[in-house]
Amino acid sequence: MKRSELNAIMKEAVDFIDEMNFKLPPFAFWSSEEWQQKGCEYDEIRDNMLGWDITDFGSGDFLKTGLLMFTIRNGNLDDKRYVKPYAEKLLIVEEEQLTPFHFHWNKMEDIINRGGGALVVKLYNSTKDGEFAETPVDVSMDGRNFQVAAGKTVRINPGESITLPTGQYHAFWGEKGTGKILLGEVSKVNDDRVDNRFHDEAGRFPDIEEDASPLYLLGNEYPSA
Repeated sequence: MKRSELNAIMKEAVDFIDEMNFKLPPFAFWSSEEWQQKGCEYDEIRDNMLGWDITDFGSGDFLKTGLLMFTIRNGNLDDKRYVKPYAEKLLIVEEEQLTPFHFHWNKMEDIINRGGGALVVKLYNSTKDGEFAETPVDVSMDGRNFQVAAGKTVRINPGESITLPTGQYHAFWGEKGTGKILLGEVSKVNDDRVDNRFHDEAGRFPDIEEDASPLYLLGNEYPSA
């Protein structure tokens, strides 16, 4: 992805988040130069990759297959200095923008539609060899527990949420004609470097073509203290 594209995505995200009356923490807006001045007291942000996270999953077409995330808080699976057993993210999903099939080895998560359009989630259980299982899928939505057939979709309207357990394949996108979506994610500790199992090969962190100065750094780009 080009740096100029990332900058444009961030600018649009900031406007949308503000329109939805959600406030990001101060470090969301620190420049590269400001990060150079931040000491080790901010290592929790660095070590746990808080902040901006934008990926096209290696597709080369962010609006077709991609996702913007902002990690607000997170613990750490390896570093015992950080004792939080939970994480929180903000996600923005465009109409028909796909996050491809994946599951998590360790993370259990709730995806909450905070406002905007409707989210469509397609579900499968996984087999021991990481393929799609044809077994019925257990679904938990806002205290309602039910089953759907393998490969079926569920619709998450504004205010609704779905719980995604470990090992459950999920893909999601914004329903056409309903608008951009602001999602919340509440989960166990998250480490996207090791905890994602994509059904089909996908890149998680983009290779960046530096055609402009960064508006804000991504969570995996912070300089050391």
